[in-house]
Amino acid sequence: MSTIKDKVALITGASSGIGRSTAEAFAAKGAKVVVAARRKDELDSLVESIENMGGQASAIKTDVSNAKSVEQMVEHTMDVFGRLDYAVNNAGIEGNFGAITDLSEEDWDNVMNINLKGIFLSMKYEARAMIKLGNGGSIVNIGSVNSFLGFPTGSAYVTSKHGLIGLTSSVSAELAPQGIRVNLLCPGVTDTPMHRRLRGIVGDELYDQGLLPTVHLRRAGLPEEMAKSILFLCSDESSYITGSTLTVDGGLTLTM
Repeated sequence: MSTIKDKVALITGASSGIGRSTAEAFAAKGAKVVVAARRKDELDSLVESIENMGGQASAIKTDVSNAKSVEQMVEHTMDVFGRLDYAVNNAGIEGNFGAITDLSEEDWDNVMNINLKGIFLSMKYEARAMIKLGNGGSIVNIGSVNSFLGFPTGSAYVTSKHGLIGLTSSVSAELAPQGIRVNLLCPGVTDTPMHRRLRGIVGDELYDQGLLPTVHLRRAGLPEEMAKSILFLCSDESSYITGSTLTVDGGLTLTM
């Protein structure tokens, strides 16, 4: 993926999990990286790690549910590195699970504001910068197998992830004439802090005997494996792929 070298990648939700691994993967390929999240200390640690490996990175604390914060994130990217080639919109939360009869409006809004509105705002300002530069670009939004699959008590989370399919395909059609590709990556069970919290909620027995056996590969995916697919979607090796959904789930959805 030599096309990535010396390009600039912006990754939201980069403080841990898939976002962190993606930032490290871009840096390892020679890209300059801007990492954004709400936890600045963890971002600073990531930047230090990348720089110790000889890479270039910059961190900015960002709340993707706030338009001004997102605008400043993109402005920071342009101020520091002068361009934006790749954007990975990974920031997301699971929120609170609850029956539809009990789920609060506040819980619903919190999930929507980060998981769906956050990606809308991110693409809005990322696309403005890419269009202004005129060099094309690639945007990868991070969904979930729950972009297709629902589960009891998950109405807010599942709805936010379903919405990314329509958002991604619509923006892809809109930006394609500008040479900007937009795709959706849908990870399955992945060994991240979010999924470890899920395991704590459902319990080891249900997780190991109920969930993992539905995965063809009989294991959780690794953040590094998701990062490889994200880099593929950003690179010129996927130059004819846009408006698509790539499901990286070890075969999970085929059993549902």
